[in-house]
Amino acid sequence: MSQARIVAHFQSSLSALTEAAHDDALLRTACAIAETAVAALKAGRKLLLAGNGGSAADAQHLAAEIVGRYKIDRSGFAAIALTTDTSALTAIANDYGFADVFARQVQALGQRGDVFWGFSTSGTSPNVIAALKTARAQGLVTVGFTGARGGAMAASCDTLLMAPTADTPVVQQIHMMAGHAICDAIEHAMVAAGNATR
Repeated sequence: MSQARIVAHFQSSLSALTEAAHDDALLRTACAIAETAVAALKAGRKLLLAGNGGSAADAQHLAAEIVGRYKIDRSGFAAIALTTDTSALTAIANDYGFADVFARQVQALGQRGDVFWGFSTSGTSPNVIAALKTARAQGLVTVGFTGARGGAMAASCDTLLMAPTADTPVVQQIHMMAGHAICDAIEHAMVAAGNATR
């Protein structure tokens, strides 16, 4: 088997990650997302996260970093991935349709001042857009993670992080790089403010 395809993927990923690392707008957006999360957590609010497929994995991964720890041994912060409760997901999808699987959970669990993070590499996932609209209607802060096209989710996001590529796997890699950086910023800010002692 030729290594050419593997090398090509590494090179395209490296190029996109390097571009993202030098994208001032993206970096400012990541900083704004971290600041929004810190403000919510300090106020006793929580983060809700959701996405489909690989983006569901990203939502779960980042929620785990926030509840558990990123690098610092500290108390947990409130974050819930709306992708993990199979009974809720299947019941809502069966009774109301798959487009409502996240919006219904946001309606039930979200409170004014919470923050909803929606992940959609295309920016057009109906269930993520529905959740963003529900979150905004309930007074949650809305954050989107998407690719270069932006998509329909932009209209429902207070803050939108757009990876500088439309290649789905690479978009997800940039989301995780940005997500880890945001987790690091959240963790350090909360510890520095004395909000994260065990």
